[in-house]
Amino acid sequence: MKKWMCVVCGWIYEEEKGLPEEGIPPGTRWEDIPDNWRCPDCGVSKQDFEMLEI
Repeated sequence: MKKWMCVVCGWIYEEEKGLPEEGIPPGTRWEDIPDNWRCPDCGVSKQDFEMLEI
């Protein structure tokens, strides 16, 4: 599972955890999140995220 970071505010989406409070279950891959989804902290689009190397 991968992690994706918002380049604007630093918020991190973890595929393993998902985002249940927004209806995204644990294990949801980044590719499966709708393109119109927005960062829950700053509101930028999915395009403003980069995959984190671990």
